[in-house]
Amino acid sequence: MMTDIQPQPAPASMERGRLRKAPENFLDAAGVRTVFAEGKQGRRDFIRKAFATAAAAGGAAAAAAQGAKSVGEGDPAILNLPAHSTGLGQPVVTDGYGMPSKYEANVQRRPSPGLTQTSQSSVSFAPLQSLFGIVTPNGLHFERHHQGWWDVDPAQHRLMLNGMVKTPKVFTMDELMRLPSVSRFHFIECGANTGMEWGNVAVPTVQYSHGMLSCSEFTGVPLITLLEMAGADLKGGKFVLAEGADGSSMTRTIPMSLVTSGQVLVAYGQNGEMLRPENGYPLRLVVPGVQGVSWVKYLRRIELGDQPWATKDEAIHYVDLLPDGTHRQYSSIQECKSVITTPSGGQVLLDKGFYSISGLAWSGRGKVRQVDVSADGGRNWRTARLETPVMDRCLTRFNIDWVWDGKATMLMSRATDETGYVQPSMRQLREVRGTRSIYHNNAIQTWLVQENGEVKNVQVS
Repeated sequence: MMTDIQPQPAPASMERGRLRKAPENFLDAAGVRTVFAEGKQGRRDFIRKAFATAAAAGGAAAAAAQGAKSVGEGDPAILNLPAHSTGLGQPVVTDGYGMPSKYEANVQRRPSPGLTQTSQSSVSFAPLQSLFGIVTPNGLHFERHHQGWWDVDPAQHRLMLNGMVKTPKVFTMDELMRLPSVSRFHFIECGANTGMEWGNVAVPTVQYSHGMLSCSEFTGVPLITLLEMAGADLKGGKFVLAEGADGSSMTRTIPMSLVTSGQVLVAYGQNGEMLRPENGYPLRLVVPGVQGVSWVKYLRRIELGDQPWATKDEAIHYVDLLPDGTHRQYSSIQECKSVITTPSGGQVLLDKGFYSISGLAWSGRGKVRQVDVSADGGRNWRTARLETPVMDRCLTRFNIDWVWDGKATMLMSRATDETGYVQPSMRQLREVRGTRSIYHNNAIQTWLVQENGEVKNVQVS
């Protein structure tokens, strides 16, 4: 059953529900190390156990801090003037580069304990449960490194163009940054995002289930501009090979159809500043809608050719295992997907009453057209509000009103993009892709709200 949302602000008589944040908000560095140690003893349950311990130790205090109510005849937080209302604050430029509040210290990207054998070839996950809007702060952007990150001297960095071009060229960073630039908002998602959930529930919170996802305003030069400067054979050239300068020898094939459309950028800027070293400083490729591995970091070479290269990260890795044992290759587009970030796994609803369900939707094929939300396990759906702007191959924030009656229920979101593609259920996806794949899991996410208010990651078969 489908109904359109009726915008209904919470009535004055209805108390707004309080929410206790997910365990990441009170899991300190020592807790992370403990998680890593436990990871060596088992791979499926250790994260859940560690979070349960952290929640038990710090949950009560966190709940009290987040849900404090006035008592007695007046709220002391109002009646007693704090130091910041009566004294001088800190001087300007205390920090040359501004830092978040100390009260937000636990809003961090985090590694996945036990996921990889080394910290150089590894992943960190963005804290989706703590972010607003659609832009990911540069310091919280997820990471995926294949050989560790480097802080490359831009004065020594070069970009070479060769292959099916009349005049092979080498650009310095200064030469690239003098060319006319464009700035565009796009999401980037690792092809393995949500990859641990193919077989069963594996992680407890949205940071670990969907956190290999970020969104930024990227600034750079369209790749087609550079190819035209080199006299590229745009009729004979069907693909480009993008090569990174780090030791992982990351090389990826990009179809020229994406390049000639002007979508692909050679980017040096991110959210108004230079790229961060862990995101490819000083130069990376931006391939909107395509999985993150093709956004080659530390970009040093572009070769134009007439056929795909089938490099190691296209023939051995980043291929989709199918139920009959064969693999699907060059499946780079990130299909339409969404996830509710609040309420989500690890959070706790402390009261019955009004909540604003909020989440993110995206599609590698264009704009998000609609997001539907179910608060009863998929039996009934309502259309959520899409917060503007809604942009091409960009994250879209959605929200919808919801009143929790204190009973157990399941929350789900389902996105549709402008091509008409509808995000599949887990059952539908498994019927086609099986349960043993790693990449491109875009199934509907389900969060179980239990009667005690605890929110858990579950799957509906």
